[in-house]
Amino acid sequence: MSATATRPAVDLADTPVVTIDLDVMEANIRRLQAYCDAHSIANRPHIKTHKIPEIARRQLAAGAIGITCQKLGEVAVMLEAGLRDILVTYNVLGTAKVRRLRALADHPGARLSVAVDNAAVARALSDAFAGAPDPLRVLVECDTGTGRTGVPTPAAAVELAREIAALPGLWFEGLMTYPITDETARFVEATLAKLAHAGLRARTVSTGGTPAYPRAHTVPGVTEHRAGTYVFNDRATVAAGVADWDDCAMQIRTTVVSRPTPDRAILDAGSKTLSSDLLGQTGYGRIVEYPEAVIVRLNEEHGIVDLSACARRPEVGEVVSVIPNHTCVVTNLHDALVGVRGGRAEVVWPVAARGAVR
Repeated sequence: MSATATRPAVDLADTPVVTIDLDVMEANIRRLQAYCDAHSIANRPHIKTHKIPEIARRQLAAGAIGITCQKLGEVAVMLEAGLRDILVTYNVLGTAKVRRLRALADHPGARLSVAVDNAAVARALSDAFAGAPDPLRVLVECDTGTGRTGVPTPAAAVELAREIAALPGLWFEGLMTYPITDETARFVEATLAKLAHAGLRARTVSTGGTPAYPRAHTVPGVTEHRAGTYVFNDRATVAAGVADWDDCAMQIRTTVVSRPTPDRAILDAGSKTLSSDLLGQTGYGRIVEYPEAVIVRLNEEHGIVDLSACARRPEVGEVVSVIPNHTCVVTNLHDALVGVRGGRAEVVWPVAARGAVR
């Protein structure tokens, strides 16, 4: 399949197929950009949700300053497609990966930044970039309440920032955290004060996440926000209160292939189509036409649906639309997404960075 978008004749009844409502997606892009503009926060969307250069270009055209990638494979795809200002929010560790990062940074026009949460990663990056024409911009990742990666205290953040600032080939750029929690403002405020006392300046304070994006402006010193899921939205963002069902651009069209009992239907979409993520939801997606139905179990190619709460029930051969629990995983399961407008296929985007997990 070509790496560029096409305008094919797509049979939307040939299921399962992942569709993106272009009007909804474009409205989602405008909405978050308007929030960022209103609060003078730079928008740096995370491409892990769509993994498609053309959608990233639309985000940039709406006002984003650059993009965020999680893995170097994504960076390579986006650089090749002409996107240049990229933040990598993942520890780049290991000889092979550090060498790849160094080579990617030499790409014409590339402006790469990375986040780190420990000195071992910073030292390895320094070894690779000591002779580079320009230093590598490095942000300190901070754990502000999630219990995942990130330095655990403001003091630890300042200690790592000092080391980064002293290492050849590196430039201390600022702070990065994900997601925004009740602890984030306190942590960032304390860290910025300690950095100032140490004579260090955080030029960038980067927050992240779709569910918490309306709180980004409450973080002291915030300069940019990274959101990914907002571009499509899903059951999780609706449950978080930052989207409505009408804001969900991604829907998986799937066919009822069996009705073994009056209370059970089988879809041609299983774990290889919808993903097995629950994210606090009941069932594995919302069937738009039958919202009382529950997709209770997934096999690889079967979605088992409980219809017992439905007053009206689908027939064999009926095509239904599923809003997934987690759009990001669904994207990575498929070769292409079909952009639709007014119920008609307008464009097919190959998922260019699909499987780019290294």
